[in-house]
Formats: sequence, structure tokens, C-alpha cells
Amino acid sequence: MGRPREFDVNDALDRAIEVFWRKGYGGSSVAELTEAMGISPPSLYSAFGNKEGLFRRALDRYIEKHGGYWDKALAEPTARGMAEHLLHGCVDFLAQKYNPPGCMFARSAASCSEDADVISRELKARRAQGEARLRKHLECAKAAGELPRDQSPADLARYLMTVVEGMSAHAAGGASREELRKVADLALRAWPT
Repeated sequence: MGRPREFDVNDALDRAIEVFWRKGYGGSSVAELTEAMGISPPSLYSAFGNKEGLFRRALDRYIEKHGGYWDKALAEPTARGMAEHLLHGCVDFLAQKYNPPGCMFARSAASCSEDADVISRELKARRAQGEARLRKHLECAKAAGELPRDQSPADLARYLMTVVEGMSAHAAGGASREELRKVADLALRAWPT
């Protein structure tokens, strides 16, 4: 029987998120991660398998802690309401002063080297899941007559994802809440009627 774990997993994941969020996957070393988490490398490997396993668990925790605005947006009864809640929720999230700038997904994707192809595919798959959730909501909206008959739910979902990812990139570059809000509002003015 192994020794009991001597650290709180969620607390350790929250500290790992900070490192991954600031430096991306590729820029985060195991030494930096274990120091931030307050654990030894053997404890990291025992609890998470390896850096890749830690990153996957950190992504899950990140979504759990910071992705609530997505769930609220997808619970909106109309497509327009969903888009508005998603874009404004994204602005509010990205403009929080106590978070690193941008989002952990975008920063990690930008820092992935060829050696981190598995992580790059993981991030791509998770973004595709988000886009699929939007598309499903928009397909229902189109069936209910909320969207023009010639509007593609897939194209509109891709558009929303592009705006969200673009706002994240601008936030990472120092864009203010007001600047991000203008982008969100402009995207909503282009909403199909």
C-alpha cells in the first residue's frame, strides 16, 4: 500500500494552472511546475503521470473554474442571447485583473513546439468540442426559425469561436476591457437576422 498523498490535488492544479497560463505548455518546465505546486517531481509523476497528464488535468480544472460563462451562454433560450452572453462573458473573463492576460488555451497553443504535438492535438480537440456545442445550439435555433434559412450553423459557430479566440489574443497583448467590449459589440451587430 502506497503512502497517502500529502497535498491537495485541486490546490496543486490551481497552482499549475497559473504556471501554464502565464508560460504556456511549452514554456513551463517540470521544475517550475513542482516549485509552484509545492511538491516534488516524484509526487507530480505519482499523481499525474507526467507533465502531459498534469496539463490535461489542469485543463479540466481550468474549464471547471473559469468556463462557467460558456455553460450560462449555452443555457440561453435564443441564439442571439447565447452569442451575447458568450461574447460579453468572454470579455468579463479576459478583463479580470487577477488572471494572467489571455486564456490558458490560447497561450498554450501558441507555445507548443513540434515535440508537444500531442498537446497541440488535445487543445485542437477541446476547441472543436466547444465549437460543436455552439453549432448544436445554433442548429436548434435555425430549426426554430431564429436564423435565416441560408445561414449555416457551422459557419456561425466557427465565427463565434474566431471572435472569442481573437479577443483572447488581444487580451494577451494588453487590450483593455473597453477595447474587448467594442469587439464583442461589433460582432453582435453583425449577427444574422
